[in-house]
Amino acid sequence: MSENNIQSYMSDAIRRIMTKAYRNVFNNPIEAKAVWRLQQVFLKSEKRRAAIKEGEGVEIPPFLICSISTSCNLHCKGCYARSNGIAADASENQKVSLTPDQWKDIFEQASSLGVNFALLAGGEPMMRRDILERAAEVEDMVFPIFTNGTLIGPSYISFLKQHLNMVPVISIEGMEHSTDERRGKGMYKRAMLSVEMLHNEDLFFGTSITVTKENFDLVTSDAFVDNLRNLGCKLIIYVEYVPTEASTQHLALGEAELKKMESVQSHQREHYKDVIIISFPGDEQHLGGCLAAGRGFFHIGPDGSAEPCPFSPFSDSNVVELGVKGALGSPLFHKLRKARLVGGEHSGGCALFEHRDEIESMLNE
Repeated sequence: MSENNIQSYMSDAIRRIMTKAYRNVFNNPIEAKAVWRLQQVFLKSEKRRAAIKEGEGVEIPPFLICSISTSCNLHCKGCYARSNGIAADASENQKVSLTPDQWKDIFEQASSLGVNFALLAGGEPMMRRDILERAAEVEDMVFPIFTNGTLIGPSYISFLKQHLNMVPVISIEGMEHSTDERRGKGMYKRAMLSVEMLHNEDLFFGTSITVTKENFDLVTSDAFVDNLRNLGCKLIIYVEYVPTEASTQHLALGEAELKKMESVQSHQREHYKDVIIISFPGDEQHLGGCLAAGRGFFHIGPDGSAEPCPFSPFSDSNVVELGVKGALGSPLFHKLRKARLVGGEHSGGCALFEHRDEIESMLNE
Protein backbone atom coordinates (compact mmCIF):
# COMPACT_ATOMS: atom_id res chain seq x y z
CA MET A 1 0.00 0.00 0.00
CA SER A 2 1.44 3.41 -0.96
CA GLU A 3 1.97 6.12 1.66
CA ASN A 4 -0.82 8.19 0.12
CA ASN A 5 -3.17 5.23 0.23
CA ILE A 6 -2.30 4.41 3.83
CA GLN A 7 -3.04 7.98 4.93
CA SER A 8 -6.40 7.78 3.17
CA TYR A 9 -7.10 4.36 4.70
CA MET A 10 -6.23 5.53 8.22
CA SER A 11 -8.28 8.69 7.85
CA ASP A 12 -11.23 6.56 6.73
CA ALA A 13 -10.65 4.27 9.73
CA ILE A 14 -10.68 7.23 12.12
CA ARG A 15 -13.94 8.45 10.61
CA ARG A 16 -15.46 4.99 11.07
CA ILE A 17 -14.26 4.82 14.67
CA MET A 18 -15.69 8.23 15.50
CA THR A 19 -18.99 7.41 13.78
CA LYS A 20 -19.30 4.23 15.82
CA ALA A 21 -18.28 6.12 18.97
CA TYR A 22 -21.07 8.62 18.32
CA ARG A 23 -23.61 5.83 17.92
CA ASN A 24 -22.40 4.30 21.18
CA VAL A 25 -23.02 7.47 23.17
CA PHE A 26 -26.03 8.81 21.25
CA ASN A 27 -28.31 8.37 24.27
CA ASN A 28 -25.91 10.33 26.48
CA PRO A 29 -26.33 13.98 25.38
CA ILE A 30 -23.14 15.22 27.04
CA GLU A 31 -20.88 12.55 25.55
CA ALA A 32 -22.68 12.69 22.20
CA LYS A 33 -22.00 16.42 21.97
CA ALA A 34 -18.31 15.87 22.83
CA VAL A 35 -17.90 13.13 20.21
CA TRP A 36 -19.72 15.17 17.56
CA ARG A 37 -17.36 18.11 18.21
CA LEU A 38 -14.33 15.84 17.91
CA GLN A 39 -15.66 14.46 14.63
CA GLN A 40 -15.58 17.98 13.21
CA VAL A 41 -12.11 18.62 14.66
CA PHE A 42 -10.75 15.39 13.17
CA LEU A 43 -12.04 16.27 9.71
CA LYS A 44 -10.03 19.50 9.93
CA SER A 45 -7.03 17.53 11.23
CA GLU A 46 -7.20 15.21 8.22
CA LYS A 47 -7.01 18.23 5.90
CA ARG A 48 -4.16 19.68 7.96
CA ARG A 49 -2.11 16.48 7.66
CA ALA A 50 -2.73 16.41 3.91
CA ALA A 51 -1.70 20.06 3.53
CA ILE A 52 1.56 19.50 5.42
CA LYS A 53 2.27 16.45 3.26
CA GLU A 54 1.64 18.41 0.07
CA GLY A 55 3.43 21.59 1.13
CA GLU A 56 6.38 20.22 3.09
CA GLY A 57 6.58 16.56 2.15
CA VAL A 58 6.24 15.53 5.81
CA GLU A 59 3.96 12.61 6.71
CA ILE A 60 2.10 13.42 9.94
CA PRO A 61 0.82 10.29 11.70
CA PRO A 62 -2.66 10.46 13.24
CA PHE A 63 -1.48 8.64 16.40
CA LEU A 64 1.19 8.97 19.08
CA ILE A 65 2.03 6.50 21.84
CA CYS A 66 3.43 8.23 24.91
CA SER A 67 4.91 6.59 28.00
CA ILE A 68 4.30 9.31 30.55
CA SER A 69 5.06 7.37 33.74
CA THR A 70 8.23 5.64 34.91
CA SER A 71 6.49 4.00 37.86
CA CYS A 72 3.89 1.28 38.28
CA ASN A 73 2.12 -0.14 41.30
CA LEU A 74 2.11 -3.67 39.83
CA HIS A 75 4.75 -6.17 38.71
CA CYS A 76 3.07 -7.97 35.80
CA LYS A 77 4.84 -10.97 34.36
CA GLY A 78 6.54 -10.24 31.04
CA CYS A 79 6.00 -6.48 31.31
CA TYR A 80 7.67 -4.81 28.32
CA ALA A 81 7.85 -1.45 30.13
CA ARG A 82 10.01 -2.89 32.91
CA SER A 83 11.99 -5.03 30.49
CA ASN A 84 12.74 -2.02 28.27
CA GLY A 85 13.65 0.18 31.22
CA ILE A 86 10.66 2.51 30.93
CA ALA A 87 9.21 1.59 34.33
CA ALA A 88 11.03 0.92 37.59
CA ASP A 89 10.38 1.03 41.32
CA ALA A 90 11.27 4.13 43.32
CA SER A 91 14.27 2.28 44.81
CA GLU A 92 15.66 1.63 41.30
CA ASN A 93 17.20 3.96 38.77
CA GLN A 94 14.32 5.55 36.87
CA LYS A 95 14.44 7.34 33.54
CA VAL A 96 14.39 11.10 33.54
CA SER A 97 10.77 12.22 33.11
CA LEU A 98 9.42 15.22 31.27
CA THR A 99 7.44 17.76 33.25
CA PRO A 100 3.66 18.11 32.88
CA ASP A 101 4.18 21.39 31.00
CA GLN A 102 6.64 19.74 28.60
CA TRP A 103 4.11 17.00 27.87
CA LYS A 104 1.36 19.55 27.31
CA ASP A 105 3.60 21.40 24.85
CA ILE A 106 4.20 18.14 22.96
CA PHE A 107 0.47 17.45 22.79
CA GLU A 108 -0.29 20.98 21.63
CA GLN A 109 2.34 20.66 18.89
CA ALA A 110 0.86 17.33 17.85
CA SER A 111 -2.67 18.72 17.78
CA SER A 112 -1.60 21.67 15.64
CA LEU A 113 -0.11 19.21 13.12
CA GLY A 114 -3.30 17.18 12.90
CA VAL A 115 -2.51 14.30 15.26
CA ASN A 116 -5.82 12.96 16.58
CA PHE A 117 -4.91 10.47 19.30
CA ALA A 118 -2.17 10.20 21.91
CA LEU A 119 -2.24 6.81 23.65
CA LEU A 120 -0.94 7.26 27.20
CA ALA A 121 1.00 4.42 28.74
CA GLY A 122 3.81 3.87 31.22
CA GLY A 123 4.39 2.38 33.74
CA GLU A 124 1.00 3.16 35.14
CA PRO A 125 -0.16 6.50 33.65
CA MET A 126 -2.70 7.11 36.41
CA MET A 127 0.22 7.49 38.80
CA ARG A 128 0.87 10.77 36.97
CA ARG A 129 -2.34 12.69 37.61
CA ASP A 130 -0.39 15.93 37.12
CA ILE A 131 0.42 15.00 33.51
CA LEU A 132 -3.10 13.73 32.80
CA GLU A 133 -4.56 17.03 34.01
CA ARG A 134 -2.34 18.98 31.61
CA ALA A 135 -3.09 16.61 28.73
CA ALA A 136 -6.83 17.01 29.32
CA GLU A 137 -6.50 20.73 28.55
CA VAL A 138 -5.63 19.86 24.93
CA GLU A 139 -9.28 19.41 24.02
CA ASP A 140 -8.81 18.71 20.30
CA MET A 141 -7.14 15.36 20.94
CA VAL A 142 -8.36 12.08 22.42
CA PHE A 143 -6.18 10.44 25.07
CA PRO A 144 -6.79 6.72 25.59
CA ILE A 145 -5.24 5.93 28.99
CA PHE A 146 -3.87 2.38 29.13
CA THR A 147 -4.25 1.57 32.81
CA ASN A 148 -4.36 -1.45 35.09
CA GLY A 149 -7.49 0.11 36.58
CA THR A 150 -6.44 -0.19 40.21
CA LEU A 151 -6.26 3.56 40.88
CA ILE A 152 -9.69 4.55 39.60
CA GLY A 153 -11.89 5.86 42.39
CA PRO A 154 -14.31 8.75 43.01
CA SER A 155 -11.66 11.42 42.34
CA TYR A 156 -10.67 9.95 39.00
CA ILE A 157 -14.31 9.34 38.06
CA SER A 158 -14.97 13.03 38.65
CA PHE A 159 -11.94 13.95 36.53
CA LEU A 160 -13.04 11.70 33.67
CA LYS A 161 -16.58 13.11 33.74
CA GLN A 162 -15.15 16.62 33.37
CA HIS A 163 -12.74 15.67 30.57
CA LEU A 164 -14.43 13.39 28.07
CA ASN A 165 -11.38 13.40 25.78
CA MET A 166 -9.66 11.21 28.41
CA VAL A 167 -10.69 7.59 27.75
CA PRO A 168 -9.63 4.88 30.23
CA VAL A 169 -8.64 1.57 28.63
CA ILE A 170 -8.38 -1.08 31.34
CA SER A 171 -5.93 -3.92 30.82
CA ILE A 172 -6.97 -7.47 31.63
CA GLU A 173 -5.72 -10.87 30.47
CA GLY A 174 -9.07 -12.59 30.19
CA MET A 175 -11.05 -13.70 33.24
CA GLU A 176 -9.97 -13.79 36.89
CA HIS A 177 -7.49 -16.69 36.80
CA SER A 178 -5.43 -15.49 33.83
CA THR A 179 -5.50 -11.83 34.92
CA ASP A 180 -4.40 -12.61 38.48
CA GLU A 181 -1.79 -15.04 37.17
CA ARG A 182 -0.03 -12.26 35.31
CA ARG A 183 -0.94 -9.17 37.37
CA GLY A 184 -1.26 -10.44 40.92
CA LYS A 185 -3.96 -11.88 43.16
CA GLY A 186 -7.10 -9.78 43.36
CA MET A 187 -6.22 -7.57 40.37
CA TYR A 188 -9.08 -8.83 38.21
CA LYS A 189 -11.69 -7.99 40.84
CA ARG A 190 -10.14 -4.57 41.36
CA ALA A 191 -10.16 -3.89 37.61
CA MET A 192 -13.80 -5.00 37.41
CA LEU A 193 -14.65 -2.63 40.26
CA SER A 194 -13.30 0.21 38.09
CA VAL A 195 -15.32 -1.09 35.13
CA GLU A 196 -18.44 -1.04 37.30
CA MET A 197 -17.80 2.55 38.41
CA LEU A 198 -17.26 3.69 34.82
CA HIS A 199 -20.37 1.86 33.64
CA ASN A 200 -22.50 3.34 36.43
CA GLU A 201 -21.49 6.84 35.32
CA ASP A 202 -22.15 5.96 31.65
CA LEU A 203 -18.60 6.95 30.72
CA PHE A 204 -16.97 5.83 27.48
CA PHE A 205 -14.25 3.29 28.31
CA GLY A 206 -12.45 0.36 26.80
CA THR A 207 -10.43 -2.72 27.65
CA SER A 208 -7.06 -3.87 26.43
CA ILE A 209 -6.38 -7.61 26.29
CA THR A 210 -2.92 -9.06 25.81
CA VAL A 211 -3.46 -12.10 23.60
CA THR A 212 -1.27 -15.16 24.12
CA LYS A 213 -1.44 -18.78 23.02
CA GLU A 214 -2.79 -19.62 26.48
CA ASN A 215 -5.77 -17.22 26.50
CA PHE A 216 -6.42 -16.96 22.75
CA ASP A 217 -9.56 -19.12 22.58
CA LEU A 218 -11.10 -17.48 25.64
CA VAL A 219 -10.53 -13.80 24.86
CA THR A 220 -11.57 -14.09 21.21
CA SER A 221 -14.80 -15.95 21.99
CA ASP A 222 -18.23 -14.37 21.57
CA ALA A 223 -18.99 -15.18 25.20
CA PHE A 224 -16.02 -13.11 26.37
CA VAL A 225 -16.92 -10.15 24.15
CA ASP A 226 -20.58 -10.42 25.21
CA ASN A 227 -19.51 -10.17 28.85
CA LEU A 228 -17.45 -7.02 28.24
CA ARG A 229 -20.24 -5.51 26.20
CA ASN A 230 -22.76 -6.16 28.98
CA LEU A 231 -20.38 -4.44 31.41
CA GLY A 232 -20.57 -1.29 29.29
CA CYS A 233 -17.28 -1.65 27.41
CA LYS A 234 -17.42 0.20 24.08
CA LEU A 235 -13.83 -0.38 22.90
CA ILE A 236 -11.80 -3.60 22.82
CA ILE A 237 -8.14 -3.53 21.87
CA TYR A 238 -6.39 -6.85 21.31
CA VAL A 239 -2.63 -6.56 21.76
CA GLU A 240 -0.71 -9.58 20.50
CA TYR A 241 1.85 -10.58 23.10
CA VAL A 242 5.43 -9.61 22.25
CA PRO A 243 7.90 -11.68 24.32
CA THR A 244 10.38 -9.59 26.27
CA GLU A 245 12.02 -12.55 27.98
CA ALA A 246 13.22 -15.82 26.46
CA SER A 247 11.16 -17.77 28.99
CA THR A 248 7.92 -16.30 27.57
CA GLN A 249 8.61 -16.94 23.90
CA HIS A 250 6.13 -19.83 23.94
CA LEU A 251 3.28 -17.41 24.71
CA ALA A 252 3.63 -15.50 21.43
CA LEU A 253 1.00 -16.25 18.81
CA GLY A 254 2.06 -18.62 16.07
CA GLU A 255 1.11 -18.61 12.41
CA ALA A 256 -2.07 -20.59 13.06
CA GLU A 257 -3.31 -18.19 15.74
CA LEU A 258 -2.44 -15.13 13.67
CA LYS A 259 -4.43 -16.47 10.74
CA LYS A 260 -7.36 -17.36 12.99
CA MET A 261 -7.19 -13.91 14.61
CA GLU A 262 -7.89 -12.28 11.26
CA SER A 263 -11.00 -14.43 10.78
CA VAL A 264 -12.17 -13.75 14.34
CA GLN A 265 -11.77 -9.99 13.90
CA SER A 266 -13.80 -10.03 10.69
CA HIS A 267 -16.61 -11.87 12.47
CA GLN A 268 -16.54 -9.62 15.54
CA ARG A 269 -16.67 -6.39 13.59
CA GLU A 270 -19.65 -7.65 11.64
CA HIS A 271 -21.45 -9.06 14.67
CA TYR A 272 -20.74 -6.33 17.26
CA LYS A 273 -21.86 -3.13 15.61
CA ASP A 274 -21.85 -1.22 18.89
CA VAL A 275 -18.31 -2.10 19.97
CA ILE A 276 -15.10 -0.70 18.46
CA ILE A 277 -12.66 -3.60 18.01
CA ILE A 278 -8.98 -3.04 17.18
CA SER A 279 -6.12 -5.51 16.87
CA PHE A 280 -2.46 -4.53 17.24
CA PRO A 281 -0.26 -5.23 15.38
CA GLY A 282 -2.61 -7.58 13.49
CA ASP A 283 -4.50 -4.80 11.71
CA GLU A 284 -1.22 -3.65 10.16
CA GLN A 285 -1.45 -6.50 7.66
CA HIS A 286 -4.17 -4.51 5.89
CA LEU A 287 -2.17 -1.27 6.03
CA GLY A 288 0.83 -2.28 3.97
CA GLY A 289 3.04 -3.29 6.87
CA CYS A 290 4.23 -2.00 10.22
CA LEU A 291 2.93 1.48 11.11
CA ALA A 292 5.77 2.42 13.47
CA ALA A 293 8.52 5.02 12.99
CA GLY A 294 6.06 7.74 12.02
CA ARG A 295 4.29 5.81 9.28
CA GLY A 296 1.13 5.68 11.39
CA PHE A 297 2.53 6.47 14.83
CA PHE A 298 5.71 6.68 16.85
CA HIS A 299 6.51 6.30 20.53
CA ILE A 300 7.69 9.04 22.88
CA GLY A 301 9.54 7.79 25.94
CA PRO A 302 9.30 9.37 29.41
CA ASP A 303 12.38 11.49 28.66
CA GLY A 304 11.09 12.67 25.28
CA SER A 305 13.04 10.17 23.19
CA ALA A 306 11.43 9.52 19.80
CA GLU A 307 11.30 5.77 19.28
CA PRO A 308 9.79 3.71 16.44
CA CYS A 309 7.48 1.77 18.77
CA PRO A 310 7.17 0.80 22.47
CA PHE A 311 8.43 -2.66 21.46
CA SER A 312 11.46 -1.11 19.72
CA PRO A 313 13.00 1.28 22.28
CA PHE A 314 15.76 2.73 20.08
CA SER A 315 16.19 6.44 19.52
CA ASP A 316 18.43 9.00 17.87
CA SER A 317 16.12 12.01 18.37
CA ASN A 318 14.32 13.80 21.18
CA VAL A 319 10.98 15.53 20.85
CA VAL A 320 11.85 18.22 23.41
CA GLU A 321 14.91 19.24 21.39
CA LEU A 322 13.47 18.88 17.88
CA GLY A 323 9.72 19.23 18.33
CA VAL A 324 7.19 16.68 17.09
CA LYS A 325 7.63 17.55 13.42
CA GLY A 326 11.41 17.56 13.74
CA ALA A 327 11.42 14.15 15.43
CA LEU A 328 9.56 12.72 12.44
CA GLY A 329 12.74 13.45 10.45
CA SER A 330 14.70 11.00 12.62
CA PRO A 331 17.49 9.32 10.59
CA LEU A 332 16.57 6.04 12.29
CA PHE A 333 12.96 6.34 11.16
CA HIS A 334 14.19 7.01 7.63
CA LYS A 335 16.46 3.94 7.70
CA LEU A 336 13.62 1.74 8.91
CA ARG A 337 11.41 2.89 6.05
CA LYS A 338 14.19 2.48 3.49
CA ALA A 339 14.95 -1.04 4.74
CA ARG A 340 11.21 -1.82 4.57
CA LEU A 341 11.20 -2.87 8.23
CA VAL A 342 8.19 -0.59 8.43
CA GLY A 343 5.81 -0.53 5.50
CA GLY A 344 7.17 -3.81 4.20
CA GLU A 345 5.73 -7.31 3.91
CA HIS A 346 3.75 -8.12 7.05
CA SER A 347 2.56 -11.61 7.91
CA GLY A 348 1.58 -10.93 11.52
CA GLY A 349 3.41 -10.44 14.80
CA CYS A 350 5.71 -7.54 15.67
CA ALA A 351 8.00 -6.79 12.71
CA LEU A 352 10.40 -4.52 14.60
CA PHE A 353 10.78 -6.81 17.61
CA GLU A 354 11.81 -9.60 15.28
CA HIS A 355 14.58 -7.37 13.81
CA ARG A 356 15.83 -5.67 17.00
CA ASP A 357 19.47 -6.63 16.44
CA GLU A 358 19.39 -5.13 12.96
CA ILE A 359 17.80 -1.94 14.28
CA GLU A 360 20.42 -1.60 16.99
CA SER A 361 23.09 -1.88 14.30
CA MET A 362 21.44 0.97 12.36
CA LEU A 363 21.99 3.28 15.33
CA ASN A 364 25.72 2.59 15.23
CA GLU A 365 26.17 3.21 11.50
